Amino acid sequence: MPFKLSLLPKAIITSLSITTLVPVAVGAQANQSAGADQSVEVIEVRSIRHKLEQAGRLKDVIQKTEVLDQVMIENKNALSLSDAINNEPGVNVSNECSMCGVKRVMLNGMKGEHTTILVDDLPTHTLISGFYAVDAIATTGIDRIEVARGAGASLIAPEAIGGTVNIVTKQAYDNAAQFDVSKGSHGYTAYKASATGVSASGTTGLTLIAQYDTQDQEDHDDNYVSEAPFHENMSLTALVSHDINNSNNVQIRVSQVESEIFGGPVLGKNADSIGQVIAGYDGIESEQLFADDDVRQLWVAKPWETAEWIDTSREEAYLKWLTDINGELASEFAVSYAKHDQDSFYEGIDYIAEDTMWYGRAKFDWQLNDQHFLTFGIDSRMEEMRSKTDALESVEAYVSDSFDYDTYGVFVQDTWTPLDDLEVALALRIDKVEADFIDDKKPGTEIDETFVAPRLDMRYDHNENWTSRFSMGRGYRAPLSFFETDHGILDTALGYLIDVDKLEESLSANYALSFDNQRLATTISVAYSNVENLAALDETDDGIPILTQLDDDASVTTFDLVVGYNITENLLINASFEHFDHNDEFKSSYAIAPVEDRASLDIEWTTDYIHVFWSTVWFGSRDLTEYGYEGYNILGDSSSIKPTDAPAYSVTDVRLKMPLKQWLGNDASLYTGVSNLFEYTQIDEGETPLFWDADGGYDVGYIYGPLHGREFYAGFEIKL
Repeated sequence: MPFKLSLLPKAIITSLSITTLVPVAVGAQANQSAGADQSVEVIEVRSIRHKLEQAGRLKDVIQKTEVLDQVMIENKNALSLSDAINNEPGVNVSNECSMCGVKRVMLNGMKGEHTTILVDDLPTHTLISGFYAVDAIATTGIDRIEVARGAGASLIAPEAIGGTVNIVTKQAYDNAAQFDVSKGSHGYTAYKASATGVSASGTTGLTLIAQYDTQDQEDHDDNYVSEAPFHENMSLTALVSHDINNSNNVQIRVSQVESEIFGGPVLGKNADSIGQVIAGYDGIESEQLFADDDVRQLWVAKPWETAEWIDTSREEAYLKWLTDINGELASEFAVSYAKHDQDSFYEGIDYIAEDTMWYGRAKFDWQLNDQHFLTFGIDSRMEEMRSKTDALESVEAYVSDSFDYDTYGVFVQDTWTPLDDLEVALALRIDKVEADFIDDKKPGTEIDETFVAPRLDMRYDHNENWTSRFSMGRGYRAPLSFFETDHGILDTALGYLIDVDKLEESLSANYALSFDNQRLATTISVAYSNVENLAALDETDDGIPILTQLDDDASVTTFDLVVGYNITENLLINASFEHFDHNDEFKSSYAIAPVEDRASLDIEWTTDYIHVFWSTVWFGSRDLTEYGYEGYNILGDSSSIKPTDAPAYSVTDVRLKMPLKQWLGNDASLYTGVSNLFEYTQIDEGETPLFWDADGGYDVGYIYGPLHGREFYAGFEIKL
């Protein structure tokens, strides 16, 4: 049965109200009299972890990395990771199902499964958690998000052939608390709380984070089938950092995430509750689904026949031990753990999965001399996924996607600085990779390879304003889950098969030229990625879906230009333009058409009394036939063919924040905003994502535009 979180917000806020644990370890001298020169000395306790960060000891790359700080996340009113990074340069979060709301984080035009999500530089997300977990990754308590694009983007994540998204948790450097409550249309509700505390000695810091959010279904054409699902998320996180002495630091982070998604029959119209819909499953399909067999008309079949429900529970934990050995040599020993449990129902098909991952790493940083900084180490990843579906067990053409996946790697990198203006990093990874589908119908180990992944990063400062960066690297990925190419298992009669026996292998290169004179900042970059053995969904001669791999290479070229300009001290404008060019092989692998052209304009105006943020993102037109789109609105009526020319459109968001400090005497604010201000959706333009295929089958993924309508929200935030 689906879980309910409606009673959690009060408990969350109460549990985090114990913020002021110990006296703050920060002191300051008093300001001198008005009009005189002020000399304020701030003494802040910083751990050995922070010292190593400042010295660059905890960083693995010098390549171009986009960073989203707390202000940028707040401007978007982003509750989740997917909301925060969507439409950033080179980033697209693709919505690939109108029922289950599966989101894919795509970097540099690559597919969602090519993105590796890290937490504090450690893998804590399993292979299947990139499908439904990204909407449940809370933004509360995030210090920043680092996005590095391209194969070899991280020395420690060779599988990130599209790039990495690193979520950096807020560390405790003082005693503070922050609470945020907001409500809005479509049942939008969010409760956010975070607290940090530092011991009197300054050696121990504690961070506590909690977030709860929910949003109702949306049915823009009133046919009793939702185009955007209901979702409810809850997350609790604790991070402890302790300095054992001046040279040793230990960090422990634990997190629990719960998520529930439900789409299809509209609750309150043709169904009273999620439990009622699932309990109503009888295995007998209706003769007619829609009035007049038209997907734009009223749903007349049983609620379960269009229902998709996904209940996800995630446990995350890591342990780090950082050591500054002798001022020239530093070490990091880390272990991370992740467990992802999924219970789901796809229009009568059940799917239960349990995915457990352990990761361990020993890494050393050695300052050889003024010109050479050496990083080397070993790591290992062990992942076990077990899936089950009662509805398909008796189907002959069914292969379970349960697998065992193990990697063992050794890595070394030399960062060479021959000149003050030139930095070169040469890196090499060697990984032993084993992937085994354990179904009896898949004997033997499908993938057993040793992969060599070199990488080159260069940065050259032409002068104080102009900087060039160049990166090139190889990467690999084991395609292991059927969910990569089809979010659900929707055909009990046919089942599905898996034919994967090779690693995906990638080679990518990226060049970026940046200019910054403190008032104007601009970057122009071009990237190219090529993938061999790309996984794709196909069909056998009998029409059975099969996860296979392409014979020809898939490639994508990405171009982007980003400009930021401070018109005045209070007014900032950011603009960007991006183009993604996929070859035919890559296009054939997509279930949903990706972005081809995109431009954005952000305006941020800040005064003592108000903060205004305006964002407009424009998306170019696309030819959907290049991505295999074909569908009909009326069953058996070839004249009701759905359009294959996706029009250009734009989406605008606006947010206003008003400080209340002058009235309340503390750091409090009211804020309000509107997402999708002009309410552009493909449904309101006359095109539902529902369709009939050429064989008369019903599906829900004819998506090329926004499915969420206009959303108003307002909230109150206070910092203590």
